[in-house]
Amino acid sequence: MQKGQDNGSPSKFVGKDKSRIFLAEGRKQIRLSLAIAALVITLDQLSKLWIRTNLALTRSLPEKGFLDLVHVENYGSAFGLLANQTFLLVAIIIAILFIVLLFFHYLYPTTTLSIVSTGLILGGAIGNLIDRFRFGCVTDFIHAHLQDLFHWPAFNLADTAITVGIFTFIYSLYRSGLFRKVYEHDRKIKD
Repeated sequence: MQKGQDNGSPSKFVGKDKSRIFLAEGRKQIRLSLAIAALVITLDQLSKLWIRTNLALTRSLPEKGFLDLVHVENYGSAFGLLANQTFLLVAIIIAILFIVLLFFHYLYPTTTLSIVSTGLILGGAIGNLIDRFRFGCVTDFIHAHLQDLFHWPAFNLADTAITVGIFTFIYSLYRSGLFRKVYEHDRKIKD
């Protein structure tokens, strides 16, 4: 039988074409996620560089309203937890990145939202990881407050990207119907 001849049975070449389409689509998704991560890393590193070169440590540029630019070195994780535990924080971040990548690769339905959330989370985590490797701490510079009534700890663009990425991830899980499926599965088990 010749390759081009159609005898009505499925061709072994159709499967290869479908896998090529699948691989091409996967490459586009990876490129989009990496482009988002690269943009986050670039903006994060440039903003931190500007703060480190133009604002003395612990100095503040008060703005009218509820945001100030400050220069803070965070030796811990979120909210200063695990201060001066750089090796432990780096190990935790790398483990979380690995888990996130495995989850998205094997378990999570690929949607535009999941691709965006992956890029935001990866870019933010890598942006802060770069600081930890270079300086042993993370440069934070956005200080949100409500006059003297409320003060949120200083954060940076990488932290913002991670937070937005996590909320986008949760929303995409909701949109995929995963929460409903888990709820229905639990009800079947209990009944």
